[in-house]
Amino acid sequence: MSLSTVSTCGDSLSARPTLSASRMFMPALGLAALLMASPVVAAQDTYEPPRTPSGKPDFQGLWTNASITTLQRDGRYDKLVLDPDELAAVTAAHPQNVRQATDDNLQAGELLDGSDLGMGRGYNAFWIDPGSSFGLVRGEHRTSWIIEPENGRIPYSEEGQQLRREYRAHFSSNDGPEGRSLGERCLIGFGGTGGPPMLNVLYNNHYRFVQTDDYMMILVEMNQDARIIPINGEHRPAALQQWLGDSIGWWEGDTLVVETRHLHPQQAGSGQVNLSEQGRVIERFTRYSDDQILYEFEVDDPVYYTQVWRGEMSFNTTDSRMYEYACHEGNYGLPGILAGERRAEADAASQ
Repeated sequence: MSLSTVSTCGDSLSARPTLSASRMFMPALGLAALLMASPVVAAQDTYEPPRTPSGKPDFQGLWTNASITTLQRDGRYDKLVLDPDELAAVTAAHPQNVRQATDDNLQAGELLDGSDLGMGRGYNAFWIDPGSSFGLVRGEHRTSWIIEPENGRIPYSEEGQQLRREYRAHFSSNDGPEGRSLGERCLIGFGGTGGPPMLNVLYNNHYRFVQTDDYMMILVEMNQDARIIPINGEHRPAALQQWLGDSIGWWEGDTLVVETRHLHPQQAGSGQVNLSEQGRVIERFTRYSDDQILYEFEVDDPVYYTQVWRGEMSFNTTDSRMYEYACHEGNYGLPGILAGERRAEADAASQ
């Protein structure tokens, strides 16, 4: 990636003291030992969740899905669940933890010389906060959020892959701001943080849940996206396509079920999860313990995928804080990209 295509948005991490900063030069094995010392959330079949005055499970509070586990399983792993006896070594060897520990082999106190940008990296390790442990779901450390198909990979159809290529081509131009990605334009968070499903990325993985009998509101730290989900409501007309889609919820016992349809057309082909007008995403929220929400999702779309695929994730309590994500303020990346392209065009025309 050239310098002209790196966009750096202002964000909330400048205000938050992060673990990544303090661990930047921690030896990898020391980091693994620290991770292994964290408490394990065991399955609790008899767990009784806190409840609202009307008797529903109470999800309110600040949660995080920060983790080195990713939506799709990386090729270095051949199974969904890591064995306890291999967890420390695999965690320490994970590229993200190696990067956090060494900042790509830079030495403490040295200034960056720009060589890291050749890797397509807009931030050095100080500025990111992706999490340092594999996701703990149902008491198991997982290598991917996807549990079906068994290979942990999204089952794209040929048509789906072609649609994705067309979308990337359309939103990878420097003709104007409309040709850049939604995240670069600060319209929604990048990487699918707002969902559905709601996915973890390099930083800003906090979510605030605010709940009433009639609505669930989820404020996403990345880009300050807000999902307002009516409970026992009805879908809007299909013509009203909005960012993060049209979501409605209902209770099945102590589980809140949310169905989302009709993503905004510009979002439908972007991010980690694509959705056509025929598709839908089902999410299930269940209080698993005092410290964890079990988050299950199912993606059903005959256009983009060859089968229905499913995933599981945990949202965990955090004693940190959510800060404003000021994407537009100080975002010199987007005008820099476009100005660089205009200069390149002028130089080419003068030759």
